[in-house]
Amino acid sequence: MAIFVDQNTKVVVQGLTGSQGRFYGLRNRAYGTQVVAGTNPKKAGTDVEGIPVYASVADAVSEAGANTTFIIVPSAFAADAIMEAAEGGVGFIVCVTEHIPMHDQARVYNLLQRDFPNTRLLGPNCAGIISPGKCNIGFNPPEVAKEGSIGIVSRSGTLAYQSTYELTRKGLGQSSVVGIGGDPVPGTSFIDCLQAFEADPETKGVIMIGEIGGTQEEEAADYIKANMTKPVVAYIAGVTAPAGRKMGHAGAIVTGNKGTAAGKMKALEAAGAVVAQNPTQLGDLMEQALKG
Repeated sequence: MAIFVDQNTKVVVQGLTGSQGRFYGLRNRAYGTQVVAGTNPKKAGTDVEGIPVYASVADAVSEAGANTTFIIVPSAFAADAIMEAAEGGVGFIVCVTEHIPMHDQARVYNLLQRDFPNTRLLGPNCAGIISPGKCNIGFNPPEVAKEGSIGIVSRSGTLAYQSTYELTRKGLGQSSVVGIGGDPVPGTSFIDCLQAFEADPETKGVIMIGEIGGTQEEEAADYIKANMTKPVVAYIAGVTAPAGRKMGHAGAIVTGNKGTAAGKMKALEAAGAVVAQNPTQLGDLMEQALKG
């Protein structure tokens, strides 16, 4: 099985007529993802290599049967695109756009919680999601993925790709690889993904990749200790990052004594997770954890 997306996922790409949206939308389709529509109110009625373009997400839902959206638009338009998707009736929103103002993120998060509680937002500023052999939405390189039973959830896109590769080279496939993004207000959290992987009968173990900044990892550690029956292997990026300096992501910043890599690693170890010292260990450590 897989979490959030599978072979039945039908995707509308908001931004399909732009250069990046076209590139990744077609790349996702080439993998086998059902990319059924794009949106652009000025180009409705046209197509992108056979993918019909509609004026709105609502039209893509009603006309093409879309149930998921892939948002790859400039940051100034991303918040409105997310709300258009929710109002249009899709149940799962993947937003890869970065540099969305934090107040826009907070506003959209609260609106979704209040008015669209059954709509899930992944991102923003995330790599997307791949369920190998079934569906790929976003930037994940399918060349290193393999269908299998290990779940991956990561704030970092690059480290998600590496951990996927480390598993595949050990012969361990993945059920789903989920990039939750590195911004301070993620639509989907570590706990959301851990809960989904725990409930998925075909996921046998989970790799969790965090980084400095915020308290998500400590909260996830509490969840792991109380609820996870499957082995969790974790890695925290940013061990050497100085306090007060951002590390790539807007949310990856240590403030005072909060959000340090050491604190997160300690919490995860106390919760029973196996903590890697560098990402190249993830495949070996998961292989060992599965053996008990």
